[in-house]
Amino acid sequence: MSSPPNPFSDPAYTTTELPSTVAPSRDENPVWTGWEVLSLACATVIAIFLFVIVVTLAAQRIFHPRVPWMEVAKFPGLIVLSQLLAYILVLVLMYLTVKSHGQDFWQAIRWNWPRTWSGYVLGGFVLALGLQAFAHLLPVPKHLPIDQFFQTTREAYLLSVFGVTLAPLLEELFFRGFLYPVLARRLGVIVGVFLTALTFALIHGAQLLFSWGPVLVIFLVGLALTIVRALTKSVAASLLVHVAYNATISLVMFVYTGGFRHLERLQQ
Repeated sequence: MSSPPNPFSDPAYTTTELPSTVAPSRDENPVWTGWEVLSLACATVIAIFLFVIVVTLAAQRIFHPRVPWMEVAKFPGLIVLSQLLAYILVLVLMYLTVKSHGQDFWQAIRWNWPRTWSGYVLGGFVLALGLQAFAHLLPVPKHLPIDQFFQTTREAYLLSVFGVTLAPLLEELFFRGFLYPVLARRLGVIVGVFLTALTFALIHGAQLLFSWGPVLVIFLVGLALTIVRALTKSVAASLLVHVAYNATISLVMFVYTGGFRHLERLQQ
């Protein structure tokens, strides 16, 4: 008896070998494999972990010699710096993964910058306002781990800048650039969109205590972003929506807290 198809098998696997009940996407056929995507995910986790240790030890030795190591590791600024360094490393690994297959990076990930970008920016703006209004109808814990990044004005500015620059870029490259086309190729567009959005939500779950209300909102964000990627065949398009979404959230918080000077309002 033959074994079932492996979703992480070689990219040359043809659609005719799939069961008739599965409708794979003929348009999505990346040069990388599912195993390579999984390797990138593992590399990201390991890189963040290692950079947190290195950055924390360096900061403690230079700036906080009398503060316990575990306390220094909780400083929001150091956490963001560790993620920044890890993301840069992962971006390099993504580039090398594509180049190892002899392909142009931007063409392989379907960058495809849209001719008119204003519609995607407007879409991200509307998505942010709509989902924030929807979130007020859902149960949300009073205190979430992500709140630690909004304890001081400097930390709020730092996370806001990170949230509209490198963070959405890496997330779009990984989820919509690398993960989605592999899933769509093997399982079809609809399942690929759903699983990509679900994975996107679960990755953010720890910051939200895996509370179903906030996680549902992130899932809907991921769903919208992946649908944009699927319809436009463009990671740049989903990036524009993502950046606009994050920028709108940051702008609303900026205005509501008086320029991040009254962050206590976020707990009201």
